[in-house]
Amino acid sequence: MSENKTKATNASVSDFIENLDNLSRKADSQQLLELMGRVTDMQPRIWGTNIVGYGEYHYKYHSGREGDFFLTGFAPRKTAMTIYVIPGFKAYTNHLARLGPHRHTSSCLYITRLARIDMTVLEEIIAESLAHMKLTYPWKP
Repeated sequence: MSENKTKATNASVSDFIENLDNLSRKADSQQLLELMGRVTDMQPRIWGTNIVGYGEYHYKYHSGREGDFFLTGFAPRKTAMTIYVIPGFKAYTNHLARLGPHRHTSSCLYITRLARIDMTVLEEIIAESLAHMKLTYPWKP
């Protein structure tokens, strides 16, 4: 069975953010560090090479595949800031309608600029998804 390629590392989160070339992504990353740190009450870690993740949970599928992953996090990508809402968006339809310009896939929320969205709504989404994850899976801070 294959292993999860995205794992927690000991890389410095502050160095990662400081070395971002895109000044807008750097500023948005610093804003998300503050918001997610406050909401999660957890220290961020670099997962893989470019994801800032908070907490860790263990999953096990019916197929037998299992592994560890972060509870929530973000990644400053070239075209958009990716915010990971691991439980998905089915429960957040009303939130998404109030959020502002975005797009999403099953567990990824893509925002081009944080200044264009309602940060209170984003905080609600992150807090509620984190609460869901903590109730659903064994987790570590």
